[in-house]
Amino acid sequence: MAAPSAERERRRFGQRLLTDPARLFQHNAWDNVEWSEEQESSARSKVQENSSQLLPQDKQEEYEVNAKRYWDDFYKIHENGFFKDRHWLFTEFPELAPNRTSSQNGDSLHEFSTKEESNSERCENGHCSLETRTGGQYSLLQSTAEGCTEDLAAQEHRELNQRAGDYPGSAASYRVLEVGCGAGNTVFPILQTNNDPGLFVYCCDFSTAAVDLVQNHAEYDSSRCFAFVHDLCNDQSPFPMPEESLDIVILIFVLSAILPEKMQSVVSRLSRLLKPGGMILLRDYGRYDLAQLRFKKGQCLSENFYVRGDGTRVYFFTQDELNHLFTTAGLEKIQNVVDRRLQVNRGKQMTMYRVWIQCKYRKPGTPRA
Repeated sequence: MAAPSAERERRRFGQRLLTDPARLFQHNAWDNVEWSEEQESSARSKVQENSSQLLPQDKQEEYEVNAKRYWDDFYKIHENGFFKDRHWLFTEFPELAPNRTSSQNGDSLHEFSTKEESNSERCENGHCSLETRTGGQYSLLQSTAEGCTEDLAAQEHRELNQRAGDYPGSAASYRVLEVGCGAGNTVFPILQTNNDPGLFVYCCDFSTAAVDLVQNHAEYDSSRCFAFVHDLCNDQSPFPMPEESLDIVILIFVLSAILPEKMQSVVSRLSRLLKPGGMILLRDYGRYDLAQLRFKKGQCLSENFYVRGDGTRVYFFTQDELNHLFTTAGLEKIQNVVDRRLQVNRGKQMTMYRVWIQCKYRKPGTPRA
């Protein structure tokens, strides 16, 4: 029998529970589906099989060097008509909603909307838009993404302005940064829903094409939002805001796209941007998700890290791995839960098991007014 606190957390996370197998095809999705030992063992065997043959090192380096091109191509092909806006964010992360209170920053759990489940896998993939790269690729980024890098003098001038309080959103009272913004399907629902006059939203992406889509969107408002190209894994690539200036950092299917050995540096760097009391909100792929089980031999780069057919890459986490990343960066756990979803194709009578992890980690200290 589950411990009371664990059972209460399980019930509150999702509202549609499959209690009668005969009802399986009555809905498109079921929440918090329990896995049998046999199912978990089968998933483990599939991962062992598809990771038994690693890509040659020269091919891995090729994907590393050309990562930006793969993501730019992705957004040029699909543009913004491919994605669905994530209105479920305000249910899962009330910190982003209007009329926020200190109590909303707790560990309350809510139902994950099924509005985007029809194409959720590819939609999520499209937002995993940060990749790491070698020095050679960084040189390529310098030549192709205007404003992504600056010479030393310009950077020093910018840092002086930041310290003086002269930067985009400096007058705001509540600042949010989305990393890996893609075509803006998180940013624009926030701007549409939260009319707090003190709100300012920053959004960045590794892909120049993605940021162009955001900046050219009909609802892009530079008085409330600032979109910019950013190489998160390059410590010399400056942010437009100073450290300890953000209330929220959003990572939605983004951290999984970063080279595993670079993840700790990335999380630590983001944590320095948070005010005391500020939070990182994450939703990402969990171990044995359907997407991981579908990979074939020859697509594995390293343990639980794969390359897709379009050249983009993805990692599949455990709760402990994410907890280690965030606590090592000096953050304290507010929420770290697994969302096991059973999606159903009623027309084809098919079932698809998804595994996602959702986290909230807070920077210690008293929240600022």
